[in-house]
Amino acid sequence: MSLIPSFFGNRRSNAFDPFSLDVWDPFQGFPFSSAGETTAVANARIDWKETPEAHLFKVDVPGLKKEEVKVEVEDGNILQISGERSKEKEEKNDKWHRIERSSGKFIRRFRLPENAKLEEVKAAMENGVLTVTVLKEEVKKPEVKAIDISG
Repeated sequence: MSLIPSFFGNRRSNAFDPFSLDVWDPFQGFPFSSAGETTAVANARIDWKETPEAHLFKVDVPGLKKEEVKVEVEDGNILQISGERSKEKEEKNDKWHRIERSSGKFIRRFRLPENAKLEEVKAAMENGVLTVTVLKEEVKKPEVKAIDISG
């Protein structure tokens, strides 16, 4: 259950999540949005699921080619997913009736937990969905050593 009410964009993150680096933009979606050229950030919807073996990120990027999306790990533990959706070319004789698909740059950043294997990050794109898999370190059980009691 989200701690942010639905009037904040119905996002499945919350302001108290230490791993989310997203900042709520109260003007998101308005023509004068403070995001400037990154207004398409709202269209890069991401699900983050943790399994016993890995952290899985699924990103909706319909219409983008894998060459138009970048997946990077920076500063040791920040997963950054970015890309750009180009504007459709306009021909002189074209008459547009409606433009609803967004264009522009998007960027999403997530702080990965300490158990993430940063050297084994994998990404794959299929049918407009980018899947980023970050494997997890095995949790080492503390070694218990029995001590003989003398006397």
